[in-house]
Amino acid sequence: MKYSESFFDIAYLITAIGTGLFLLIKGNGKLGKLMGAAALILGCGDAFHLVPRVLNYFSDNDFTSALGIGKLITSVTMTVFYILMYYIFIADYGVSENKGVTAGIWLLSAVRIIYCLLPQNEWLTDSSPLLWGILRNIPFVILGIIIVCLYFSKRRDDAAFKNIWLFVLLSFLFYIPVVVGAEAVPMLGMLMLPKTVCYVLILIAFLKKRKSSP
Repeated sequence: MKYSESFFDIAYLITAIGTGLFLLIKGNGKLGKLMGAAALILGCGDAFHLVPRVLNYFSDNDFTSALGIGKLITSVTMTVFYILMYYIFIADYGVSENKGVTAGIWLLSAVRIIYCLLPQNEWLTDSSPLLWGILRNIPFVILGIIIVCLYFSKRRDDAAFKNIWLFVLLSFLFYIPVVVGAEAVPMLGMLMLPKTVCYVLILIAFLKKRKSSP
C-alpha cells in the first residue's frame, strides 16, 4: 500500500505543479494565467502535506508536526484554489461579476482561513478535534456548493468545462466522510485518493481549455 500510494501522490504533485507552470508560461490571456495559478497553488499546497506523508512511510523519524503544518497549509491553499475557480468562471464565461456572490466567496474564504489558523485545531498533534474539523469545513463546503452551482449553470456553454461542476461536487462528497469519520474509521482516509483524481480531472479540463482557446 505504501508504495502504490506514494507513487500516486508523487505523480499527482508532478502533474499539478507541472500543469501550473505550463499554463502560466503557455496560457493564453487572463484565463490561462488564472488556470495556471490555480493548478500551481493546488500542487504546491498539497506538497506540504503529501511530501511528509510519503517520507513518513519510509523513515523512522517523527513527522507529526510536519504533517500537521502541511494539513494547515493545504487547508489554506485549497481555499485560495476555490477563490481562483470563481474568477476562472468569470473569465471563461464572460459573465458580469456579481458583487453579492463575490462578497460571499471572500467572506466564506476569510472565515475558513481564520478557523484554520486558530490554535484549537491542534494541528501539531496526532489528531485534530472533530468539532474543529467540522467547524472549519462548514464555510469551505458552502464555498464549494457555490462553485458547483456556478459551473453547473453554464455546463452547456463550454465543452472543456462542462464537467467541472461534477468534479468539484464529487471531490467534496469524497472529502466530507474523511473529515467526519476518518478518526473512528481510518479506512475512510482512502477516499482522499478518488478526491485527488477529481482534481486531476479538473487539471485536464484546464489543459483542454488552453488547447481550445485561440
